[in-house]
Amino acid sequence: MKHLQKNIRRIAILLCALFVLLASYGAYSISTYGNRWFASSANTFARAKKKDVIAGSILDRNGVVLAASENGSRVYQEDLAARKAVVHAVGDSMNNVNNSAESFFATYLYGFEMSFLERAGCALKGEARRGDTVQLTIDSRLASYVASIFPSGKAGAVVVMNYKTGEVLTEQSFPNFDPMNITSAVRSDPQKPFFNRAIQGLYTPGSTFKIVTAASALENLADIESLSFNCTGILQLGERMITDAGTNLAEGKITQHGDLNLKKAFQVSCNNTFARVALQLGDQRLRKTAEQFGFNDNFLFRDIVVENSSYPTANRNEGEIAWTGAGQSALSVSPLHMCMIASAVANQGVMMEPRMLLAATAHTGSQRAAFSTRVYKTPLTKERAAVLKDYMRAVVTSGTGAAAQLSGIKVCGKTGSAEIDTQENTNAWFVGFLDEESSPYALSIVVEDGGGGGSVAAPIARQILSWLLDHGY
Repeated sequence: MKHLQKNIRRIAILLCALFVLLASYGAYSISTYGNRWFASSANTFARAKKKDVIAGSILDRNGVVLAASENGSRVYQEDLAARKAVVHAVGDSMNNVNNSAESFFATYLYGFEMSFLERAGCALKGEARRGDTVQLTIDSRLASYVASIFPSGKAGAVVVMNYKTGEVLTEQSFPNFDPMNITSAVRSDPQKPFFNRAIQGLYTPGSTFKIVTAASALENLADIESLSFNCTGILQLGERMITDAGTNLAEGKITQHGDLNLKKAFQVSCNNTFARVALQLGDQRLRKTAEQFGFNDNFLFRDIVVENSSYPTANRNEGEIAWTGAGQSALSVSPLHMCMIASAVANQGVMMEPRMLLAATAHTGSQRAAFSTRVYKTPLTKERAAVLKDYMRAVVTSGTGAAAQLSGIKVCGKTGSAEIDTQENTNAWFVGFLDEESSPYALSIVVEDGGGGGSVAAPIARQILSWLLDHGY
């Protein structure tokens, strides 16, 4: 009998421990993933409760009304171009855009953050509950301008953020659509207008990844800045042949950079040199640096759901490692994450958490939530960030990103032309920032099947940065 009682006691203790563990995990999951679960289209409870609430408005950072409730329906800006420009950030009434403000901030917009006393007050007065007003960090004027200059007919994305605070001024995906007129043509469009490429799109970064490769070299390879490399135009590693932009073997054209150091290789975006640097680093050290910048991490930002970027973890051969150093191989990254990487260089090595919520205000005027900053990672020392900033400045002053130059303004950047299937089909990239104390803004641009980053994406960057300066940013 005593033996039986002892076993029962042990089982009871085990069950209690499991219950505590389950409760702890539940509390952690709600605090960590609560907004994501609540925003899910599968949440039938939230969907039913929304019918009893007058949804709050969504404003941009300047107070422009982006979405509001009228006669039981959601309405958006009157200007067609303007409401299309912000549709991926704001969303639509049917939640066709995943994790937009309409869905991700639903707890505020539909009054789920109201206290018991607030709910009781509405019930006693016989009034319908009113959701909170949500003010976003985005600037709808900037979004409209970006939409007006993005290459017509092309898919892609643009992200602009404050690299000191993490405020996202715009996160746009192309093509966009009209949230007040979703036609069958929009639903069947092969370019998938509902898909938010800025935060969901995973792309090969191309030469923009050389920021990470250079950072790893500066950290791990002694005297790397003083070493000389010789680019002969072709690097053959097993079945992998690494060449540089402009090479056309069928026509006998081979781009050769000759002797150059790491900075010059970065400036002219020499694939051969960065492939050799990756081989010197080895896969383990290069992967470690990439993970310091957020690759292979589970992004759990407070305001934005961003697809996780990946650096391959399987055993790989020399050709794959070398090609990774040049920004190709099995790498994948979102435009917003690439903007964060550029921001870390600009911000003395500190990478801020991206933020979209400026404030949430109850209909009574009391503030429900306020903007706050948070450091996400510190992948660089100040000294290495300063070196990379110098490299990125050289790209714009006299390198592949010269088309992003602004007279009298320090612009830093990195171009990328990421192969899709062949060298003839490439995604055009540019990531960069204003190196100006009073204008701490970074951006990331990708134009699908756009061609060269220097010729296509860099000019777009110049126009956006110029707009920011002209409008007091």
